[in-house]
Amino acid sequence: MSIASSEPQAAAQVNSRARVLMASLVGTTIEFYDFYIYATAAVLVFPHLFFPKGNETTALLASFAVFGAAMVARPAGAIFFGHVGDKRGRKVTLVGALLTMGLATFLIGALPTYEMAGWLATLLLVVLRLAQGFALGGEWSGAALVATENAPKGKRAIYGTFPQLGAPIGFILANGLFLTIAWLMPSDDPSRPSDAFLQWGWRIPFLASIVMVIIGLWVRLNLVESTAFEKTVSK
Repeated sequence: MSIASSEPQAAAQVNSRARVLMASLVGTTIEFYDFYIYATAAVLVFPHLFFPKGNETTALLASFAVFGAAMVARPAGAIFFGHVGDKRGRKVTLVGALLTMGLATFLIGALPTYEMAGWLATLLLVVLRLAQGFALGGEWSGAALVATENAPKGKRAIYGTFPQLGAPIGFILANGLFLTIAWLMPSDDPSRPSDAFLQWGWRIPFLASIVMVIIGLWVRLNLVESTAFEKTVSK
């Protein structure tokens, strides 16, 4: 009787196809949306708000340098979250990476500007950008593992494409939202965003990301570990 009752329980712990694909696609889309809204703001907004005024070229180059800091953090994030994923499970990795990215992005939208806090504002921007890169390093490998480990026989390649789709979808969402806000807040000077955009409009994509993160967490918290991972742990 105990054996018979345990079989349905084990079957109930298998992720459905829709859950796996949603967890890998939605989560990666959110992560890349967060990553790319920074890239857009690094050109349009941050040179005006987070660096000393006087030389626009220097401010733009400094903004690009902070953008590039995430590329340094990504390998570290991949190593850290990869180790955690092997020890604690893929679910912990995906939830941790999404939370790290989501909180960092939301806090960027709430940062004081250079005019308000001086170099402290710039430092906080660098720290949060490093956190974004760290999170994306863990997201990319973790989502690919979840998709392929939960794929049915003969379907690993097609399942593995869903995390890859997150990058272009996130790019389109990020730039589409910025374009919409800029269109709603037109500027008289084509080379510079409007005052309303610089004062508060640019914060909307960053603050709005918290809604997407909540959706992603809801999807990922319903995941269970794959049979492949459980077999590896039991060895």
